[in-house]
Amino acid sequence: MKLSPNYYKDRVCLNVLAGSRENARDIYAAAEKHVVVGVLSKNYPDLASAIEDMTQYANDIENALSVGLGAGDPNQSEMVSQISKVVQPQHVNQVFTGAPISRALLGQNETIVNALVSPTGKVGLVKISTGPLSSTFPDAIVPVETAIAMLKDMGASSIKFFNMNGLAHKEEFAYVAKACAEHDFYLEPTGGIDLDNFEEILKIALDAGVEKVIPHIYSSIIDSKTGNTRPEDVKTLLAMVKKLVG
Repeated sequence: MKLSPNYYKDRVCLNVLAGSRENARDIYAAAEKHVVVGVLSKNYPDLASAIEDMTQYANDIENALSVGLGAGDPNQSEMVSQISKVVQPQHVNQVFTGAPISRALLGQNETIVNALVSPTGKVGLVKISTGPLSSTFPDAIVPVETAIAMLKDMGASSIKFFNMNGLAHKEEFAYVAKACAEHDFYLEPTGGIDLDNFEEILKIALDAGVEKVIPHIYSSIIDSKTGNTRPEDVKTLLAMVKKLVG
């Protein structure tokens, strides 16, 4: 069982949501395996049902599973860690304070564990108080470089920069990308990314020299009637990745 994502040319891996197991298989094929498919813990009533269903998803797509929180909900942090311990997916979404718990329970360093940090409106500074308790207190705002160092201390793999609102925080994102490149850390731009702004966002990260980028493209490519991600849109995204990576 492969524990690390299948990056295109060892550089970029898409992250999109699946509405069903069939949809997950279609997405995986459309992305030519360069994807981790998100399934949200928030959609399950309990841990047992989540583990059972996500194990089936993982089996369908060669373990290219991304265990999700659900709109960055900090209250899902513990459930994500418990699911990941058993399922051993390729990708885990976490809040800042949840990353070390997931890493410890995984018991290995290959699975990507991200940590959610948020824009602050100030270039070079990010909010790290994204946990279930810390998010209810005054914001903890630190330099990007310090956040990266703390995440390395905690065994995380990447910064999940959320909510970007597309290009609303372009300058902040460019700084985060530069810091990730300089400190050998991966980057996951998230929030408001669509077919129109995807290329510009990915280009910023690649031009900065980020080693590995996992962009999250969610609601903008989901069919509202079926709840499924459109495979044709995934193909379009992959074409952009190939164009930019070369």
